Amino acid sequence: MTDSTDAVLIEHHDPGVLVVTFNRPETMNAFSSEMSAAFTTALRDADTDDSIRVVVVTGSGRAFCAGADFSKGSGAFATPTKETFSSDPLDLFHPWECRKPVIAAINGHAVGIGMTMTLQCDLRIVAEEAKLGIVQNRRGVLPDAHAHWTLPRLVGHSRATELLLTGRMFRGTDAAEWGLAAEALPADAVLPRAMALATEIATQTAPVSVGVSKRLLWMSAPGPDEINKLERDLHLHLMGTVDAREGVQAFMEKRDPEWSLSPTEDWPTWLDER
Repeated sequence: MTDSTDAVLIEHHDPGVLVVTFNRPETMNAFSSEMSAAFTTALRDADTDDSIRVVVVTGSGRAFCAGADFSKGSGAFATPTKETFSSDPLDLFHPWECRKPVIAAINGHAVGIGMTMTLQCDLRIVAEEAKLGIVQNRRGVLPDAHAHWTLPRLVGHSRATELLLTGRMFRGTDAAEWGLAAEALPADAVLPRAMALATEIATQTAPVSVGVSKRLLWMSAPGPDEINKLERDLHLHLMGTVDAREGVQAFMEKRDPEWSLSPTEDWPTWLDER
């Protein structure tokens, strides 16, 4: 079974609950490749370990995950290597692929990838005052981790359109009101509630029944593969551009961004042929 790393803590709790804790509180758990690898490995291992019935993922400190690591400044979204780039850091094994329910205990701020990854989980319990946002369009790139597929499933097309195209921030109470989260609670009650829910599932439901029910719930057309390919190709079009640099720089300087790209001049024309 997966061991803890410096960035991710892995803990086993009776009766069959695996707790994954993002553990970079000094960066508000800004997402890293180490976190991605540890989380997906934990999910894959839980999928084949009959002693694990439920996975709970949470964050240490006052944030769940503040999103991309901006320690590189405006180069955070530099041009990627086409052969190895993925727009979904959980592509090695998604939460929806795990046959065990995955509960996101969003104990604090969840922004960018910190929010979109939770959309792949089965249930979300969120802190009432947590600051949440799918802000990538305000950084010169675009929402990732299959968000164009997962978010409309949760809140409907209209609300998903508003949240994705504005990139605006919202609160945990909003998430619960819209159905994006099952419950919004005081921050210190989020993990205990998630653990209580996990315990209920682990003790009161049948493993195979829950596994196949979860699989049915995630079935959809056109399906995630097509969206994933589109998100990947569009990231390759946007990353490394002046707007990808400007979005991060403006955020760091706490000013309004000054965009340079235009739909008439910089549009990915291949998208019109899909």
